[in-house]
Amino acid sequence: MSNKLRWGCLSTAHFARTKFLPAMAGCEHADLHAICSRDLGRAQASAKELGIPKAYGSYEELLADPDIDVVYNPLPGHLHAPWSAKAAAAGKHVLCEKPIGMNAAEAKELIAVRDRHKVKIGEAFMVRTHPQWLRARQLVRQGAVGELRSVAGYFSYFNRDAGNIRNIPEAGGGAVYDIGCYTITMSRFIFGEEPRRVVALVERDPDMKTDRLSSAILEFPSGHAIWTVSTQIALYQRMQVYGTTGRLEIRIPFNAPKDEPTRIFLDDGSRLGDASAKAEEFPICDQYTIEADAFSRAVIDDAPEPVPLEDALANMAVIDAVYRSGESGNWEEVKA
Repeated sequence: MSNKLRWGCLSTAHFARTKFLPAMAGCEHADLHAICSRDLGRAQASAKELGIPKAYGSYEELLADPDIDVVYNPLPGHLHAPWSAKAAAAGKHVLCEKPIGMNAAEAKELIAVRDRHKVKIGEAFMVRTHPQWLRARQLVRQGAVGELRSVAGYFSYFNRDAGNIRNIPEAGGGAVYDIGCYTITMSRFIFGEEPRRVVALVERDPDMKTDRLSSAILEFPSGHAIWTVSTQIALYQRMQVYGTTGRLEIRIPFNAPKDEPTRIFLDDGSRLGDASAKAEEFPICDQYTIEADAFSRAVIDDAPEPVPLEDALANMAVIDAVYRSGESGNWEEVKA
């Protein structure tokens, strides 16, 4: 197999055009080869803007292109599993945006499709390959915070545009689907375990019906994770890891900047505030470049995907439990 794979993008989604696709220009193992839209003119305009060789006027045309090795799926959430399955059936490897589907059942079905067609399918959590997170997990495993007991996260932004895909429940909108998936996956990443049960409070927008403020406690074998996410609170994000002898803080955990260094802070707890916290700085990088290259290498080397579907299923099972608890008001078991 070639050392550089040809990628095709399934749609001209704003996130893809402004974040992921421009980052591919820096890839060592991935080459952006085609883009498609249900509107050919839109696809052609995006291709011209980004310097992409091919533009197609339908998703099916891109999937039929024999020159495409990998399909990137940034479609709305309710189209993640169906179109990833179609891409796999066409013999393409797939990197699909998070969350992998609308529920754990869709993730299970996608695993069966992957196995049947013998392709790679991964979930696009760029944070899982960012150097700051890899280092954070390494420090925790080395005992830098003592015995790990708690992970706490907060992630919010303000958006009440009823036409925005993030505010359409049928399309996978809402705080838990859009950003709660990050606090869940990184809690699991740091603990290295799966939560047994969750309890959650879910407040929905009275007009759009999406969850606009959601908080949860996840019970892990080794401790607890707590988080709050919101689509209608001022922009903010932070993750903290607490152990018996120290604290670790990821200052910009999710939307890590591509034009300035990132930093994490290790605190031995000897003084309050940040007085005893020591920073570790990471060189400037684009986490989407890293993500695309990491998935490409998994395909080239026939190695495990950075975030395989089994992990995506486990994350989806937690999301399902959070929503069930939001309705029941009770602790809900995580059932993957």
